[in-house]
Amino acid sequence: MSEVVTLFRPVGAEELALIQQSGMKSFPPRLYWQPIFYPVLNEEYATQIARDWNARDGHSGYVTRFRVAKAFLDHYEVHRVGGTLHLEYWIPSEDLDEFNRQLVGPIEVISEFHS
Repeated sequence: MSEVVTLFRPVGAEELALIQQSGMKSFPPRLYWQPIFYPVLNEEYATQIARDWNARDGHSGYVTRFRVAKAFLDHYEVHRVGGTLHLEYWIPSEDLDEFNRQLVGPIEVISEFHS
């Protein structure tokens, strides 16, 4: 098997429902005003977003974990967007279909938060 990278993505209930509709095999298309898809490199950062942003004001937040072919990710830079834990890839929306084809195995929900 080729090399893979484990990534994480914080999602809300609506995005999780769309992931579940895919059989936990793909992320849904971005909305017209979302130019990038940003998977994050560590669980701690994904947890911060899911817990502190997605699970606010009566909503829920979830942390997903998944593996992606490293050869695909090698075409993208890692961006630091805050503290040392705040590392993410910026995948252009138009590349999301290919990103989904590069997933190795299912998308897993590893934690959830409710306000």
